[in-house]
Amino acid sequence: MSNVKSQMSKVVVTGGAGFIGAHLANILAEAGHEVHVVDSLISGSPERLLKKVRLHTVDVRDTAACMAIFSGVDTVFHLAALPRVQYSIENPLETNDVNIGGTVSVLEAAARAGVRRVVYSASSSAYGDQETLPLHEDMPVRPKSPYGVQKYIGEVYCKTYGEMYGIETVSLRYFNVYGPGFGLGGEYPFVIENFLKQRAEGKPMTITGDGKQTRDFIHVRDVVRANILAMQSGTVGAGEVLNIGAGNETSVNRIAELIGGEMTYIEPRIEPRRTHADNTRAEKLLGWKPMVLLEEGIAELAKEERKKC
Repeated sequence: MSNVKSQMSKVVVTGGAGFIGAHLANILAEAGHEVHVVDSLISGSPERLLKKVRLHTVDVRDTAACMAIFSGVDTVFHLAALPRVQYSIENPLETNDVNIGGTVSVLEAAARAGVRRVVYSASSSAYGDQETLPLHEDMPVRPKSPYGVQKYIGEVYCKTYGEMYGIETVSLRYFNVYGPGFGLGGEYPFVIENFLKQRAEGKPMTITGDGKQTRDFIHVRDVVRANILAMQSGTVGAGEVLNIGAGNETSVNRIAELIGGEMTYIEPRIEPRRTHADNTRAEKLLGWKPMVLLEEGIAELAKEERKKC
């Protein structure tokens, strides 16, 4: 990522003490950018961040505080959100307030502060279930959860703010992101995180439904690279929406097989049946392609988990 050093600037990462945000903030800081993180620390952890990253313990819904931090900023990476699909189903009012209200607040602060570009972390959950695969950005959205609705509305707000106030925006629709440090804990762990934790504890891996549901698992290093390219690219900025996935689908059963061990099946839950990203637009506009193979990524995580034991 040596090209990250081409133009040093002041940048902000909202939700930068979280899993993806911390990876992004640290790589930007290592490249020489002046990096500021805005995070309420509800789920984020300061220990994830390099000392050279400046942390502001601020809720993104505090528009005035964000506007002050955004002064002189070139790019805002907006990752702050309550990201759990299941949590949004059980807590739609709270997640709506944070995921939509927080996004509008960030856009408003960015527009008032004269920020050049906002790179928004969108979600493939906006697609819901589609009749055909792979999923591409021109498909009509069919979200199956409040979270999917909320993240999609964020995309619309980004494009609208760009048209109203001239601020550049681009939305990156992440698929299922995994990688080192992704364990957020809590009641709703991600599938790979959950399986590795269960194996480390000597428990069977818990699979919802029949395990044949598929996901497009994308490594966090690939996601970070997409964000940096979205900051630098001269071919985006007009509210474009880009898929950021591995470009394939893997069943939950296959993930369990790759990790290895006993499995147990429980009742299914509300979730899309299949996901598979078409990355054509991201490749065309950003020159981005995923680089980390799933087998390599899981082997790396399993090795880290064994070291903890």
